Amino acid sequence: MNASFVIALDGPAASGKGTLARKISAHYAFAYLDTGTLYRGVAWSMLEAGADPADEARAAQTARGYDHATVDGANIRTRAVSAASSVVAKNPEVRAALLDYQRRFAKAPPGGVAGAILDGRDIGTIVCPEASVKFFVTANATVRAHRRWLELVEARPDLTESAVYEDLLERDARDAGRADAPMTRADDAELLDTTHLSIDAAFAAARRVIDGALQRCG
Repeated sequence: MNASFVIALDGPAASGKGTLARKISAHYAFAYLDTGTLYRGVAWSMLEAGADPADEARAAQTARGYDHATVDGANIRTRAVSAASSVVAKNPEVRAALLDYQRRFAKAPPGGVAGAILDGRDIGTIVCPEASVKFFVTANATVRAHRRWLELVEARPDLTESAVYEDLLERDARDAGRADAPMTRADDAELLDTTHLSIDAAFAAARRVIDGALQRCG
């Protein structure tokens, strides 16, 4: 399916895959898609248009016409958007449309660049099973919880690290246990454990794999 060089990065929250994906994108000048923002983007678009997120036909229409560039820079992390995204994510037509969007992004990256990087939970298994390179990026849950706590504590000083840890464990179980496209490592994905790696060390490890694949592609 790939007309471009596609890199799939899967893994749990706070594993470092988003930061790693952005560094890879900048280094290789590949297009980057954080697939976790897609449902939020659809929800934000509906709220901006004054539409009800529970309107399944309107949600499906919005998803089918979705362009990630339209929400670039928008605040999609509000409670209202979070609530609306939970509603639209239950819509099977929305899920199908966003799956198609991700595959089109991978096959023909915006800007005519030579490659695409998709960061998510099921990229290497469901979205792009024929990706040029696949990574499963993970880290110890305690380390991931500490990283996420550091990201959040300034805005939420009453937040405890133990609460973040419990939330991450619940999310991991939910993502891995869902019937529809669960989070799992693809059989041919490179395992990249960032528990004891700096982002620069993780990036160097990823580059060795990517450079090897690019050389084989000629």
